[in-house]
Amino acid sequence: MSGEPLAAQAARARALLTAAAVREHCGEVMACIERDGSRWFAWDASALDGAAAFVEAVIRERHPDLRIPFHSRWRHFEAGGVDRWARLAHGTALRERLLADPLERARAMLDLVVPSVLLDAGAGPAWHYRDGDAVLSRSEGLAVASLELVRRGALSSDPDWPCRADAVALRRVSTDTLADVFQVDAGNPLLGLAGRAELLRSLGRVVADRPDVFGAAARVGNLVDHLRTLSTGGRLEAATVLRVLLDALGPAWPGRLRLGGVELGDTWPHPAATGGLVPFHKLSQWLAYSLLEPLQVAGLEVVGLDALTGLPEYRNGGLLIDTGLLRLREPSLASERLAVDHPAVVEWRSATVVALDRLADAVRRRLGRDAAAMPLVRVLEGGTWVAGRRLAAARRAGAPPLQIDSDGTVF
Repeated sequence: MSGEPLAAQAARARALLTAAAVREHCGEVMACIERDGSRWFAWDASALDGAAAFVEAVIRERHPDLRIPFHSRWRHFEAGGVDRWARLAHGTALRERLLADPLERARAMLDLVVPSVLLDAGAGPAWHYRDGDAVLSRSEGLAVASLELVRRGALSSDPDWPCRADAVALRRVSTDTLADVFQVDAGNPLLGLAGRAELLRSLGRVVADRPDVFGAAARVGNLVDHLRTLSTGGRLEAATVLRVLLDALGPAWPGRLRLGGVELGDTWPHPAATGGLVPFHKLSQWLAYSLLEPLQVAGLEVVGLDALTGLPEYRNGGLLIDTGLLRLREPSLASERLAVDHPAVVEWRSATVVALDRLADAVRRRLGRDAAAMPLVRVLEGGTWVAGRRLAAARRAGAPPLQIDSDGTVF
């Protein structure tokens, strides 16, 4: 607000950089929808049981033993049942070093997964990636293409250690390099290509500027070492992981809101939220989930997983619309192209965060599991994301129910 001291603004900004703030402010927007205060959406609570039954059926089909892995980027590297990360790690000249040193293996995993997650915004319906005989699209295609980027050494300045990511190499990633590796041409367009390349360059600048997090060598994988210093008895809170990511990577996001000199990242305006701002931190939370397995390799157990929220993206959000939980008041909205900061998009994403918590509770009851046995990260994987994708495939050839103009850094 006008005249507010800079320190007070910064304090308000930092308060938005938590998963708790995501739930709080999304809840305020959701309350507006539920009291019929939204111009764009209506909520139908009676559809919750049907939506939960559908998600349960998907889980039981895919994981009949209910042993569900984490929802993370690592699942996409395994598209088509091929463990590409293992193939890459075992094929490198430093294979023995990776196998003998779990901490170095964890660093290498972060060198891959951090840039890969930052590149994981919607690719658009026309783009695909050829990996041998496999043709992959959307998240799986982006994941495998990003793995190829690392395999070629495009993110490393050390010719003896190509499968790493450091500031020197990240800052020189060009749009042409990304287009070449991601097989982009006039007949295979990738949404937000230039924005993705700039995001990698921004990552390089951030890594160089934060030796306290990424070490003097300015290597992405050194984040593991920093997180180890924040653990107690080998246990690390999920909220701490997210806090570190939001603090360290916040300046990487292009053209976003700032408050008190603090970068707010994936935070957008809406009048129903206290302070007028709603944080989502979708890619940062996706990254936090994707760090769980590397941190396990490093000997850390991440606890308090349900402190993080569900991911407000178009598969989970599409599930709400396609199961009737969220109804469009203006059907014409589905034919418009909406900016990321459009109030309808903010409301859609807010409802997604809140609804995923409710769906998770309903699904757990149907499965006879509690939150300890079935944390939200497993419900998402089991789960809501796949259910949303299946409905989109059946109804719109895979397209989401709302069309978002993306710069390649949010959806």
